[in-house]
Order: sequence, then structure tokens, then C-alpha cells
Amino acid sequence: ATTAFTIRDINIFKAKLAEQAERYEEMVMHMREVVKEDQELSIEERNLLSVAYKNMVSSKRASWRILNSIEMRDNARDATEKRKNANCAYKKEIERELTEVCDEIIAQIDGPLIRRAPEGDSTIFYLKMKGDYYRYLAEISEGEKKATASDLSLAAYNEAMGLADSVKATNPIALGLALNFSVFYYEILNEPEKACALAKTAFDKAIAELDSLPEDSYKDSTLIMQLLRDNLTLWTPDAQNDGKTEDQDVDNN
Repeated sequence: ATTAFTIRDINIFKAKLAEQAERYEEMVMHMREVVKEDQELSIEERNLLSVAYKNMVSSKRASWRILNSIEMRDNARDATEKRKNANCAYKKEIERELTEVCDEIIAQIDGPLIRRAPEGDSTIFYLKMKGDYYRYLAEISEGEKKATASDLSLAAYNEAMGLADSVKATNPIALGLALNFSVFYYEILNEPEKACALAKTAFDKAIAELDSLPEDSYKDSTLIMQLLRDNLTLWTPDAQNDGKTEDQDVDNN
């Protein structure tokens, strides 16, 4: 007998196709329909949702950084007001788009996703995502808006860290949380000592449990451990680099 595909199955299938075709806005559209259904997301669905939003927002973050760099360069060399105004308007448009995407996924996390999630990995996963997207908002904000986004990001990360104490140190979700939270301390709060302490603690605890690491999560866990170590190298005061920190973060674990 032929298996009947549900609307959910079709949306998941189309989201996977969109991912392969690198059409992330369409991937988000299909995963948005999946979230609307009154049903907990599976691990695969949860990861598809994360990949969809992360990739859609990544290109916008990259665009914003380029425009922000141009703006700083123009200010330094006293460019014309016409040029400055054009760049400023374009940057604000990117900020508006970024804010819309971040607000949307945060609303989904605060609403159906957290409500349906069982205690444990799923809740940690969603709280980490919430911290990440408030961090992205803090990146592009100034003044009171930046302070508010930073506070909300910090609260989400802290809540997730509290729950992560109950899972293994080698759990890829817990490691990804520590990685992204440390990036938050370094980039947003400008507290390199806290960033390094958090990253080092997570790395050292995971190393101590490496022998008991399950085979199915070995690749994910060791990859994030490498990213933690890379950031620690970059953030160490005597590190030999060009002064630019290429921070890594992860969202699809």
C-alpha cells in the first residue's frame, strides 16, 4: 500500500529541498508551517528550523557588517553627506529586515516551541536559540535597544546554562550553548575574561568525559570542542593574530 503523505511531511520534504538548493527564505516558509501545527518538533525538524533561520539571518548579518565597516571608513575620511546618508539608509533597511527575522523566531520560541518542548535537550536548544537571536539584535543596536537585547540574551543563555548542568558535558547542545554564550560575553558585553573562563570550563569538562562520548554525537561534539579551542586561542592576550577575532558560533546542534 502507498503511504499517504501529510501536509507536515510535504513541508518537511520541501524544506529539505530548499536547504539543498540554498533557498533559505523558502525553507523558513515551510518550517513556519510545520511550527503552526500543534505538535512537538522532532530532533530533525528542530534542526531544520534552526538551519533555515540561521542561514537566512547570516547573509543579512554579513551585509550589515559590510555596510557598518563602510560607514566607519567614510566617517574617518570625511566622506560627503550624500554618500553617508545613502549608506545609512541602506544599513537601516538591513537592520529592519534582520529585526523582523529575529523577532519572528523569538516569538515562535516563546510561544509554541518552548510550550511543547519536553524538559531536557529540547528546552536547552530553544533557550540557546533565543539567546542567539537576541544577541544578533544586540549586534545591530545602540543605546537602550542594545542594552535591552543584551539583557534578554543574557537571561536566555543563563536559563539554558542552568538546565545544561543536568546533561553530559560532551552533549553537543550543551557545548554549542557554551560556545555561543562565550561569544556573547566577548563580542557583546566586551568581557574577554568571562568569555575565556566559560569556554575553557566547557572544553575541560568535555575533555574529561571524552572516553565516554557516544559514537552518534562524537563528530558534533568534537567539532564544537575544536571551535571552543580556536576561540580561546584567538582571545588569549598573547595570541599572534591580526587583531580581528573570527568568532565561531553554531545553531544546528
